Amino acid sequence: MPTREDIVLLASYNASMNSRLYAAAAALPKDALSADRGAFFGSVLGTLNHIVAGDTIWLRRFMGHPSDFSSLQAMAGIAAPAGLAYPYSDDLDSLREHRVRLDAIIEALAAELSDGDLVQPLSYRNSRGESRKHFGSLLLHLFNHQTHHRGQASTLLSQFGVDIGVTDLLGWIPETSRH
Repeated sequence: MPTREDIVLLASYNASMNSRLYAAAAALPKDALSADRGAFFGSVLGTLNHIVAGDTIWLRRFMGHPSDFSSLQAMAGIAAPAGLAYPYSDDLDSLREHRVRLDAIIEALAAELSDGDLVQPLSYRNSRGESRKHFGSLLLHLFNHQTHHRGQASTLLSQFGVDIGVTDLLGWIPETSRH
């Protein structure tokens, strides 16, 4: 089970990597952003929309946590997407605004968590019905899902000659003292 500190680290890393990814994507012309490259969600823009859709779905599910996190109140004004390929925007700047808003909510949620919140089960409804899992594990899934698809977007960008740089989490993990 992750600790609160693990989630805070992942939330910070996540926001920074998303910022770098969108900055790199901004180097492409609009037709290249939306060009179908044979990825799971077609294009760079399709992949970025998918990550936003997935995060929106999960953050709305997290609103059902027994701790009733104040950081998630902002999700009440964000409608759930109709599906995982939901196109939030065909404009990178508009999509980036939504991404930044979601990342702020994720970072606020991480700051609000306690270790006890992470071991609480969360019941939610998915496409296969009702499910119940430990909240900490679901948060790990949220971050892993983003990392997976950011890797795909990074590959698509590299096909256009755009490099987002080092993406390893290792650089974000703080050093520990030798004592």
